[in-house]
Amino acid sequence: MNVSATAIADVWVIEPRVFTDARGDFFESYNHRAFDAAIGHGVTFVQDNHSHSVRGVLRGLHLQHPRCQGKLVRVVTGSVYDVAVDIRPGSSTFGRWVGVELSAANRRQVWIPPGLAHGFLVLSDAADVLYKTTDYYAPGGEYTLAWDDPGVGIEWPLAQVPGGRPILSPKDAVGQSLADVARLLSAT
Repeated sequence: MNVSATAIADVWVIEPRVFTDARGDFFESYNHRAFDAAIGHGVTFVQDNHSHSVRGVLRGLHLQHPRCQGKLVRVVTGSVYDVAVDIRPGSSTFGRWVGVELSAANRRQVWIPPGLAHGFLVLSDAADVLYKTTDYYAPGGEYTLAWDDPGVGIEWPLAQVPGGRPILSPKDAVGQSLADVARLLSAT
């Protein structure tokens, strides 16, 4: 596998080695030993999630606290623009974001360590996103960072979405600012 650093420490883009012949192709989507070696420490995943969404759906930006989840994200159908925002107190990249296109065609994955908010925008007619998490879903400690917070300034590829506006859940439509989320997290 090829592992590339991003502008946020500990967020990694992972590209598997793909073996292709006349029959199709094969690749390891996850290997515990290789993954741990690539990111430089051990990780235990406890839950697998599968999200199916149509073009223009924006899910996120989600996070949990104090039971923070690390996420290993990949797309098996379609394509998405995947985003992570650093909300770790004291981090030198606090408030910064990184985005990467993940698709069934490019087979990229992104490792998002605990302490970051995560979301994605569906760019294809539909997309299936699979992600492993390092902690269980904890609805009592769930927060939503506003996808369009000007304090973060994410450059979503909205030109690829019909009407240029994302489709949001009620929860995602009322996400909070980075300053408010940081205040809430410091109080817990």
